[in-house]
Amino acid sequence: MNRYGKKKCCFVGHRKIVISDKLYIRVRAIIEDLIINKKVEIFFFGSRSEFNDLCHQTVSILKEKYPHIKRIYVRAEFAVIDDDYADYLLRYFEDTYYPQKLLRACKAAYVERNFEMIDMSDFCVICLDESYQPERRKNSRSSLNE
Repeated sequence: MNRYGKKKCCFVGHRKIVISDKLYIRVRAIIEDLIINKKVEIFFFGSRSEFNDLCHQTVSILKEKYPHIKRIYVRAEFAVIDDDYADYLLRYFEDTYYPQKLLRACKAAYVERNFEMIDMSDFCVICLDESYQPERRKNSRSSLNE
């Protein structure tokens, strides 16, 4: 049994997205349906994604209407954090943790963190744009082959 026994949801999406009123309304409707009809109480969040940020903002707004829901930040960095950083995170989340399996993940930490959130969740809200192309990094392996 994991540390959160209630129904859970995570969010996975592109680092960069086009945020529109239509997308916000759809995301809000999905999250509110999860709270009301699916009885989701725990929402897992990662970082480094505009979709994640949109979902965190939406859940935070809905928390005013549904104060029983919890926002959990799943860290991909910093297995141990000091009190100052914990206090900072707890202004935006009800809890935070670092999955132990990430200790050996190295460069794959963010991917492994996402797998952790998906494995822990009953529901996963995904933002997928099939035409999305991530920005190329200046010193990536693919740029060296050109």
